[in-house]
Amino acid sequence: MAIHHREIGLSDQTAVEIYRYMFMARKVDEREWILNRAGKIHFVISCQGQEAAQVGAAFALEKGVDYLNPYYRDTGVVLVMGMTVRDLLLSAFAKAEDPNSGGRQMPGHFSSRKLNIMTQSSPTGTQIPHAVGFALAAKYEKKPFVSFVTLGEGTSNQGDFHEALNFAGVHKLPVIVLVENNQYAISVPVKKQLACESVADRAVGYGMPGVSVDGNDPLEVYKAVKEARERALRGEGGTLIEAKTYRLTPHSSDDDDRTYRSRDEVELAKKQDPILRYREYILSQRLMDEGKLAALEKKVMEEIDEATRYAEEAPYPEPESAMLHVYG
Repeated sequence: MAIHHREIGLSDQTAVEIYRYMFMARKVDEREWILNRAGKIHFVISCQGQEAAQVGAAFALEKGVDYLNPYYRDTGVVLVMGMTVRDLLLSAFAKAEDPNSGGRQMPGHFSSRKLNIMTQSSPTGTQIPHAVGFALAAKYEKKPFVSFVTLGEGTSNQGDFHEALNFAGVHKLPVIVLVENNQYAISVPVKKQLACESVADRAVGYGMPGVSVDGNDPLEVYKAVKEARERALRGEGGTLIEAKTYRLTPHSSDDDDRTYRSRDEVELAKKQDPILRYREYILSQRLMDEGKLAALEKKVMEEIDEATRYAEEAPYPEPESAMLHVYG
């Protein structure tokens, strides 16, 4: 890691908690792929490779105070902010008890009123104007919270992104925009998406700071988001943060990434896997030894096993409820 956790105000215990959430997000994701290939759940949209960016960022936010507009890969973000493994698997199985939508939306459409997590639309980018709207409300009502929104770098090329950031810049709104640059917009590599070097370079056009960080380092992401939050609460406006990372899986369970990237490229990226890097950091700083880390990981796996059993056995929504909450 480029930064020591104590240099940025994190305790040893919090540094370990960051690892626990990164590991949990990865293993939930892997479980969902197994269930999908077994024909038990219909769809997976993966967070693998992006856990450091997601968990590092979420630890810099204030639970129950800040408002979140995550995108569909943000398993790590929503776990840190209070969603449970059981919540996520109920959603994956599309069961009636799914707290996101009662089994009515695709997995990855996170939602929780009590956790300040806004629901999303399937078209990418629609969450950004929503987030800026929350930031406008914070300024208008003089309330001390920030609005946090995430997206992929592909979405940063869409109109919603430019319109929302321009409005946020003009009005100096307390919004933090985290672009998880995983190098691919489904099958389009980043070199065919951006004419500039970095997504963060675009921030100057919106009159706000642009920061590009190593998205495989949770501590670097934490530091950037923490500074952006403090800046927003001082009334100095929004920040655009780019976390450079890599999507280790196909775009979704319905995609074959062998058609647009080589296995050598993916294997090279796996050598920079944020889970392995941060695990090594925990060991090198003697925050835990191998035995304690293994016990922590075993406990997480037991939680995932229990949640899988619960969600699989939970009832589906009643057919008679299909037309509830449908308008038009």
